[in-house]
Amino acid sequence: MTHTDRKHIDRTHTDRTRTRAARRRALRREVPSIVGLLADERDFTAMRSYPSFTFDDHAAYLRQLDGLLRALAAQGVHTTVALFDPEEFAEYCEETGLDPDTPDSRSRFTAAIPASGAAVAYTGQPIDTLVPQLVNTAIRKATWEYVTTLLADLGTCAQCGEDIGTAAFDRASHILLRLLEEAGPGTHHLVCSVPAGDEQLLAVLHVERAEGAEGASPSGGATVPEDIASLDGEAARLDASEAAEFVSVLAAGIALESAGGVVLRTTEPGTPDRLRGWRLAAGSLVPLTEGEVFSAYCTDADTGEPLSPEPGVEYCAGFDLHLDESGPHH
Repeated sequence: MTHTDRKHIDRTHTDRTRTRAARRRALRREVPSIVGLLADERDFTAMRSYPSFTFDDHAAYLRQLDGLLRALAAQGVHTTVALFDPEEFAEYCEETGLDPDTPDSRSRFTAAIPASGAAVAYTGQPIDTLVPQLVNTAIRKATWEYVTTLLADLGTCAQCGEDIGTAAFDRASHILLRLLEEAGPGTHHLVCSVPAGDEQLLAVLHVERAEGAEGASPSGGATVPEDIASLDGEAARLDASEAAEFVSVLAAGIALESAGGVVLRTTEPGTPDRLRGWRLAAGSLVPLTEGEVFSAYCTDADTGEPLSPEPGVEYCAGFDLHLDESGPHH
C-alpha cells in the first residue's frame, strides 16, 4: 500500500468519525433532559441522609446546578427542571422496590416527576429566578388539584338537583367576564383569595387589554375556555390556565359561601396604578369603598398596625359589576 493510499484511508476514517460525532451531537440536541431540583434547605437536608448524595451545602448545590443547566443550554439541549420532593421520592422507592440510596433511583424518580409533579422549562433564567418560579408552579398545581377535587365532591343541590360545583364554576366564570369587561383597557393584575377549611386558596390572573377593545358578552352556563376565548385576541391577552385557576378558586368561595375577595390592580402608561377591591358575598362580588380598599392595603395583616401608602398608587372603590343576586342553588 502506498503512502498516498494510507493517507486517503486515514482521511476517510477521520471524516467518518467526525460525521458520526456530529450526528450524535445533533441527536443529543433532540433528546430532552430533566433535572431535579431541591428548592429549599429542608428538602436538601433530608436528601443528605443518603450517603450517595454527596452535596453538603445547599448554596453550593444550587450553584453547581445552575452551571449544569447553562452547560446543557450551550449544547442546545432542551431542559425541564422538576421540583424534587424527598418524601415523594421515598414513597416512590418503596412502591417500586428501588434502593433510595443510589443515583440511579434518583434519576428514575426525576424522570417521572413532570408527568404528575411541578416542572418548568429552563430558558436561561438565573437560579434565584428559577427556584421561586418552580415553587410557585408547585403551589398553583396543588391549589388546582385541591379546588377541582373540592368542587367535584360537593354533589348536587337537594332542592333543584343541579351540580353545585358546576353551578359555582359557571357563576365564577360569569363574574370574571364582568370584571374584565368593566376593567376596560390597560394591564390588569387580579388576585382572588378564599379561605377553605384549613387552606387559604389563592389565584392570580394577569390580563392585558388594548385601547378600544370590545369585551365579550358573558353567557350563562358557558365554560371558562369558551368565555375566555371570546375575550382573547384583540380584546384581551391572558393565560387560559391562569384564568381557569382563578375561576376555580372563586367558584370554591361561591360554593362554600366562604368569606373571600378579589383585588384588581390596573396599570396604564402615564397614570398612577389604580387599586380596587371586592368582597365575596352570596355568590356575588360586592364592591369595597375607597376607604375599605385603602384600609386593606395599608394595614399590617398580622399586627393591625398602619402601613404607609404605596407611592404612585390610587386607592379606588370597586366598580359595580351589575350582577344578578342569584348564586348557585344549593
